[in-house]
Amino acid sequence: MFPPPLTAQRTSDVPADRDLLQQVALGSGAAMRAVYSRCGAKAFAVVLRLLPTRADAEEVLQETFLEVWRRARDFDPARGGLETWVSTIARTRAIDRLRSMGTAARVSEGAAHQPPPLSATPVSPDDATARGQDRARVRAAMVSLPSEQREVVELAYFEGLSQREIAERTGDPLGTVKTRARRALEKLADLLGPE
Repeated sequence: MFPPPLTAQRTSDVPADRDLLQQVALGSGAAMRAVYSRCGAKAFAVVLRLLPTRADAEEVLQETFLEVWRRARDFDPARGGLETWVSTIARTRAIDRLRSMGTAARVSEGAAHQPPPLSATPVSPDDATARGQDRARVRAAMVSLPSEQREVVELAYFEGLSQREIAERTGDPLGTVKTRARRALEKLADLLGPE
């Protein structure tokens, strides 16, 4: 008259659950369909309750069963039955999706309050010409440096290396790198000073 105790039901399902997931782990499509038909509705109900849209829930359900497919060997019947295992995966995936949605929303909202990057603001023809001339002057000044000084400047400004890192990379003593950097900057200041 009364339904059998839950532990008795779980114990009788354990070998079947384990066997079914072993078949999934071996690549059986039929076994995977059996897992889906047995657990899909409950897993979908879990993710649908947590996520804001049905489309998100459907995507997470698909991710859930892909994870079941990949992790079938990890199933441990001592920790619960098949439905519990699949529902836990679904719930975890749904929470991950919510977190990523929150992060994306925060990033999007933060970006909306930032001024546009300089590259997004229109440049007048006069400014563009002046920038081009400045670039040409810097290029010509860099070319006029001795190669060892130019290397130090390029490593510092274009790769962001410290003088110690430059010394390690080039194999030169730190004092030599510092001297080259100072001389290069002095020469660039003379060449690029006010027109």
